[in-house]
Amino acid sequence: MSPAATELLDRFISQLKYEKRVSLNTVTSYRRDLECLWVYCEAKQIDIWTGLKQHDIRAHAAARHRKGISSKSLQRELSAIRSFFTFLLKNHLTGINPAQHVKAPKQARTLPKTLDVDQIQGLLDAGTSSILEIRDLAMFELFYSSGLRLSELSALDLSDLDLNDRALIVRSGKGSKSRVLPIGGKAVAALQNWLQERSKLNAVQDPAVFITGKGRRLGQRSIELRLSQWCKKKGIQEHIHPHMLRHSFASHLLESSQDLRAVQELLGHSNISTTQIYTHLDFQHLADVYDSAHPRAKKKSG
Repeated sequence: MSPAATELLDRFISQLKYEKRVSLNTVTSYRRDLECLWVYCEAKQIDIWTGLKQHDIRAHAAARHRKGISSKSLQRELSAIRSFFTFLLKNHLTGINPAQHVKAPKQARTLPKTLDVDQIQGLLDAGTSSILEIRDLAMFELFYSSGLRLSELSALDLSDLDLNDRALIVRSGKGSKSRVLPIGGKAVAALQNWLQERSKLNAVQDPAVFITGKGRRLGQRSIELRLSQWCKKKGIQEHIHPHMLRHSFASHLLESSQDLRAVQELLGHSNISTTQIYTHLDFQHLADVYDSAHPRAKKKSG
């Protein structure tokens, strides 16, 4: 594509960063999605963004779908393309948004996988045998206690904690939204144990709550690996990832409280329809109990 097309893409990314102040994850995703569209343009010998028509966007989305890209990912890619062309429209650089009415193929809604209360207790009551395991237990307790996203836990700083009030503030939530969350008693105790040990590792004075053995902020991939190693060492066969602890937090809280709005606030969902998936999960649990327990729920064999 032309140098002018490159400049427009850079201007759009700069606007996301410095004017709209969207999260780094969103900026990275949008750039990656638009670079995929760039590849399509190169293949079709389209030199400028305004050379794209609606049938091009449909063809690009269809090609991505054939490569196995999920509907959810395609929805995000199309959203990035729509946002870019909205930027061009506002700057009077195009007259149409070719992605405006293009939709990703529908995908069956899958229910999030959760752990039951006994599984959570088995995971969190397994005991610690090193400084790093004390840190890991504090992380896993906090995931389940406060329903944090992986990125939110990794970004947590010491100044974000108030253990006296049993609360924390998420400053880097999805959509750059902040929220205040309670911390449960078990998680407070685990954090206190970790913070006593943390000063022995913090060689570079990193403000992060969770740091490596060399005193640097623990990254998201490292947290995932530590949970996997924890499960393996504790003899837990099931593959458990950090988001399962967030899902379990939401499911257990909703099951006990039946307060959908409160769970929405705690999870940081901007749309309550996102939270409502946990009501389906709760119903699925009830349906499974019904099917296994009701004397006339099952068909008679033979």
